[in-house]
Amino acid sequence: MDLNLAKPITLRCGITLPNRLWKAAMTEEFADKRRLPGSEACLATYRVWANGGWGLVMTGNVDVDPAYLGSPGNIAVDSSIPREKTLAAWRAWAEACSQNGAKAIVQINHPGRQASFTKSIAPSAVPLNLGPGILPWMLRSLIYGTPREMTVDEIHDVIMKFAETARLAADAGFAGVEIHAAHGYLLAQFLSAASNKRTDAYGGSAKARAKIVIDIIHAIRSDVPKTFCVGIKFNSTDHQSETEMKDCLEQLHLISDAGVDFLEISGGTFENPTFNLGVSDQKAKVSTQTREAFFVDFAKSIRSELSGLPLMVTGGFRTRQGMETALVEDSCDVVGIARPAVLSPYLPRNIIFNRDVVDAEAIAHAEKIDTPTIAKWMGIKAIGVGAETIWYIKKIQNLGSIETEL
Repeated sequence: MDLNLAKPITLRCGITLPNRLWKAAMTEEFADKRRLPGSEACLATYRVWANGGWGLVMTGNVDVDPAYLGSPGNIAVDSSIPREKTLAAWRAWAEACSQNGAKAIVQINHPGRQASFTKSIAPSAVPLNLGPGILPWMLRSLIYGTPREMTVDEIHDVIMKFAETARLAADAGFAGVEIHAAHGYLLAQFLSAASNKRTDAYGGSAKARAKIVIDIIHAIRSDVPKTFCVGIKFNSTDHQSETEMKDCLEQLHLISDAGVDFLEISGGTFENPTFNLGVSDQKAKVSTQTREAFFVDFAKSIRSELSGLPLMVTGGFRTRQGMETALVEDSCDVVGIARPAVLSPYLPRNIIFNRDVVDAEAIAHAEKIDTPTIAKWMGIKAIGVGAETIWYIKKIQNLGSIETEL
């Protein structure tokens, strides 16, 4: 079985990864009371993934500012805690992630207006739109409110926090970081003309809207070793106009030129949560091929524009054949797997790269959780997304219990 998926890949920073099937980031809520990755459940879970045969293991997103959390249980970097204590906890985490020679990187993030139950900040005072009608408006007002437009000093502070978090990851022994600029979080808010109405250096043109991201990449690069990996997660741009696609390509060129090692394509926001679309095992035979091409279509449209930049696509891959086809057709260089990595943490080793498993049985299983009745009645997609996310969080937090299984 000679799979392109099983071939090593060398990134721009010089790191060589053993294969092209990577465990993607998910919401995990592993933080202790100090926002540190200190629990045995956290370390055990990552030891499991580290022994799964993944080409790269990505952590769940780490918030760069504990005042603004993307999820209540997120790990975050709190500057009020002595750095040696934070570093000790992170070193234990990195060691767990690196079992059996595995490589791991930390996804770093700021939620911006998607921080809940706090006076959030954003590029502009544009609130989330959870849907039409009074009930979605009430829910948005209660949980998210209207964000406050950031000052330039606050933007500079966020840039510094991203760089400091990346430096912490490097000092702890992680192989790199992934900057989260997708799923409607702060950096995606800056990139989008719909949520960024600024008229200063950080808004207006496509280039100006990307300035915060470029500044973060440069700040990280100036503070970490040259061999430290810096990737970025970017939203696919479904149903875009010609002008919006032109802006997107301009921003991607700027990001690539700034010095990232790979680009991950995903999709969705809290307003339109396509990143949570799932395929139940029962429906896989009918819908798998369509879903496995969901973000690949966008990847193909930008492929020729970003020659030389490794491209990772996450979302919807459910079969060995579908994953391999994406690589054979040169749609992407790497396949990202998220929720199937929870239900099958040893997926690469035991299934995808196992010669004894035939293609028809080489399935990446995922569970589609039904949207709660109240969410259907209210017409609020985000509630359904939340229910499914909570289900998977519980599974992730119990994953360490299978650590001794082979």
